[in-house]
Amino acid sequence: MTAPFLPEVIRPEGRSGVIFLCDHASNHIPPEYDGLGLDPAVLDRHVAWDIGAAEVTRRLAGAFNAPAVLTTVSRLVLDVNRFLDDPASMPGRSDGIEVPGNRRADATEHQARAARIFHPYHAAVDRRITALVAAGLHPAVVSVHSCTDRMDGRHRPWHIGVLHALNDRLATPLLGRLRGVPGLVVGDNQPYSLKTMRGYTTDIHAERRGLPYVALEIRQDLIATPDGAAIMAGLIAAALSAALAGLD
Repeated sequence: MTAPFLPEVIRPEGRSGVIFLCDHASNHIPPEYDGLGLDPAVLDRHVAWDIGAAEVTRRLAGAFNAPAVLTTVSRLVLDVNRFLDDPASMPGRSDGIEVPGNRRADATEHQARAARIFHPYHAAVDRRITALVAAGLHPAVVSVHSCTDRMDGRHRPWHIGVLHALNDRLATPLLGRLRGVPGLVVGDNQPYSLKTMRGYTTDIHAERRGLPYVALEIRQDLIATPDGAAIMAGLIAAALSAALAGLD
């Protein structure tokens, strides 16, 4: 059996009231996939990963002494935040860029990638959440993403978006706290809405478990450097701490 690509797990034994997840932490394409036939320059772009999201995730996990799970393979190989029946799970085209290595792949290859990437990641997430619940906690799930500042020729004004679906127990107080930060432009289900977009991670691990959660979409130009990531992580940590305290 081909070895799985295990996710990065930070503080696996942490017993905080929150867990941080980063679905698109890496732009790494393992050698056996021959770069998916892409120009290597593509790997520096947002289509390959969520730029800055891993750094923010690590800093938030440190601030809360909380567990975190991060992917170690590019979303172009397999997107762990897509349901496996979604064509975007193994995209043949992403934001106008052809992905030849995926266009040539068949259903058997898709299943093989799911076994190596998708299932190990979500099993690790499930283990961490199950451990927190067993410890008597009702952990909040915070999924960290980043987005481009421009899409389809349109500028995105939001510095950070707070995404949620039916369960807005954490989203509502977090929105209020973030909107109190001077100069910070905050979107409610912007630039995407989890009410209309299928997001596997928050749906399966939080919404269906009845856990408080949010998915954060941070504008990547604000967190592309370590200094920028540190500033945004600090703002989020302060707002999130206050929002979580209100759930008790």
